[in-house]
Amino acid sequence: MSGRGALARVSGQARPFLRARLPDVARLSVWSLLEFAQTFIGGYAVARALDGGFLAGTPTTGLLWLSLAALAVLPAALAARGVFRALADLVEPLRDGLVRRAVTHGIAGALTAPATATTTRSVSRVTHQSEIARDGWAGLVLSLRSFVFTAVGALAGLAVLSPRLLLVAVPPVLVGCGLFLATLAPMAVRQRTYLDTDEAFAAHTGRTASAVRDIAATGGAPTVLDGADRLSREQSRAARSLARWAAVRIIALGICGALPPLLLLLTAPWLLRHGLTTGGLVGAFAYLTQSLAPAVHALLTVLGTAGGRLVVVLDRFTAPGRLPPPPNRHPAYGRPLPTGGAATAELRAVTFGYGPAARTVVDRLDLTLRPGERLAVVGPSGSGKSTLAALLAGVLTPDRGEVRWLGRPLAAPDGPEPGAVRTLLPQRGYVFTGTVRDNLRYLRPEAADRDLVEAADRLGATRLVDRLGGLDATLDPARLSEGERQLLALVRAGLSPAPLLILDEATSQLDPAAEIRAEEALARRPGTLVVIAHRLGSAQRADRVLVLDGGTAVCGPPHDMPRRSALYRDLTGHWAPAPPAADVVPLTGGASTRDRAG
Repeated sequence: MSGRGALARVSGQARPFLRARLPDVARLSVWSLLEFAQTFIGGYAVARALDGGFLAGTPTTGLLWLSLAALAVLPAALAARGVFRALADLVEPLRDGLVRRAVTHGIAGALTAPATATTTRSVSRVTHQSEIARDGWAGLVLSLRSFVFTAVGALAGLAVLSPRLLLVAVPPVLVGCGLFLATLAPMAVRQRTYLDTDEAFAAHTGRTASAVRDIAATGGAPTVLDGADRLSREQSRAARSLARWAAVRIIALGICGALPPLLLLLTAPWLLRHGLTTGGLVGAFAYLTQSLAPAVHALLTVLGTAGGRLVVVLDRFTAPGRLPPPPNRHPAYGRPLPTGGAATAELRAVTFGYGPAARTVVDRLDLTLRPGERLAVVGPSGSGKSTLAALLAGVLTPDRGEVRWLGRPLAAPDGPEPGAVRTLLPQRGYVFTGTVRDNLRYLRPEAADRDLVEAADRLGATRLVDRLGGLDATLDPARLSEGERQLLALVRAGLSPAPLLILDEATSQLDPAAEIRAEEALARRPGTLVVIAHRLGSAQRADRVLVLDGGTAVCGPPHDMPRRSALYRDLTGHWAPAPPAADVVPLTGGASTRDRAG
């Protein structure tokens, strides 16, 4: 990948990050104005101390000007606390977001492709590379801030002393900066190569450490050593190539920092003939050597070291295609996974309790969920609704019986990957610090912006997304209500291509109209929808209703449930005669599951 491509990708994701933190940038700028004032007063006071004081025979005036220059240092020093406080507000959210993204991608990669997941890379990104990004970003912000306000103060001072001084100072600075900027793209490419070799060496080391006994037993040490030697040589070559470009940057730094004072000395006679005073010459020399040169040197040094690494590291977190799509997923929304006619999910004589001596929550339950079906699960608190959801999702393992997905046992070695088959949405909507886009495509990383917008419209979240600032806006979970979290999580679930979607009271914080719209939209997606209902309206809209009551279950179509289940009649306020025992049918055949009050 080219350095320009990496820079473009990083810039595209940096803009919304910075827009969300404009108040922090403004606060940092306000504190930095004191540095501008110190720089301007410093050189100007030296010039005035010589021309109007010591050279004019009035040393008291000269001392007063020098005292003013010394006093100007105090406010700038006091501003350091405010600068670093504003800096923390810019730096720490970046590191937190990178760590969260690395962990998310690492876990998702391990779940979706466990055979090829390289966990050492995720560890390197969470630890080493996120710290590189944090330190690089902090150094870049500090240096850029210092350069802008110091350079502007120095150039303003030179212009006040004599506009001709700008002809001496500005051209070499521009030439040096131009040469330096020309090295950014090739340096970024070589920095990426160096990081690639670093990750490869870390992965080789991790594999070696976990297989020491096998290596010793099979006599594979020479092969392992050869691999380590090859990776070490590649890393050395990358480091040497990086160093050669660093030499070009040293030349650029010399042009920016050392050439302006030298030109000032060479052109001093011409400047003095055109009105520059002796004090102005000394003041200009102070601007160039004490202010402008250190600021340019600091900025270019940070850009050359931390800046290049920062772009490459951030690109590794933001570049598309880093996370492999889960197996069996279709990238396009609206195309279901092939199931070969098998049920989406099945429970076969499943029994579960929380411990050997605990009450049985699910007792010999048979349940079959077909593609395109909507099942509502109702019952009082503690009846086992969330337990059933966890069993269907594979989060809990039954004590007895079997859970099957797409016709294959969940516990089988070649069973389907959970992330490719089911999506479980709990009551508390999970939203993380990051862009709205990242949150919505969490379950489908390859989703295009058009897909996100359409999903938000289907689920009734368009106004919320617009109010948050669009897809590029950065979310702060603490500022969202529970209902807003649930709505964003529902949009995310609507984008998931998994054929089994389970809502465990995931609409409890929405108003009834929003809940109906969300459920209807999710029911139209390909696959099976299971709704753990907190409002009985969900049961009325379902294809089938499962009533749970302390280990007892009854299942049937909504219109027939008041006749089949006394508990359902109580919950809905209906009255119907209790059905005869023979009229209560098994859920799928096999063990019969009866209404306790029937």
